Amino acid sequence: MRHVLSALVQNQPGVLAHISGMFASRGFNIDSLAVGETETPEFSRMTIVIRGDDAVLEQVRKQLAKILTVVKVQDISAMNYVERDLMLVKVKANAAQRVEIAQLAETFRGRLVDISPDNVVIELCGVEGKVQPFIDLMRPYGIIELARTGRIALVRG
Repeated sequence: MRHVLSALVQNQPGVLAHISGMFASRGFNIDSLAVGETETPEFSRMTIVIRGDDAVLEQVRKQLAKILTVVKVQDISAMNYVERDLMLVKVKANAAQRVEIAQLAETFRGRLVDISPDNVVIELCGVEGKVQPFIDLMRPYGIIELARTGRIALVRG
């Protein structure tokens, strides 16, 4: 089962290393991890996606709660939440292919953010189910580089 955890942590050096180290030392795999400062500069929000049964989830939550820099942890998987993944992809593209690639990007609500004679860089934001099919469509053109943020999420309302 896929779980999306939202952790509010103190914004200080070493927090990310400490938390990711806890996962590694306990043998838990992280599917996705994104962290950034919140509306309050003293805190950061970590969105962590893990797979496992309820026992794994409970163990992860207990271990996170023991870390002093962790303020609050929520499993938002069962809540009504908004989730996004940001991707930049550099694709080979000659002049003729650029129009076709731009149209595909627009279909997925993406946009070209850089154009050079031999390639384009496309920005796409959405749920994983939208991002992955776009990547698959770009493969035949020749993906040069790909960067993704990992999931970020907030509970609605």
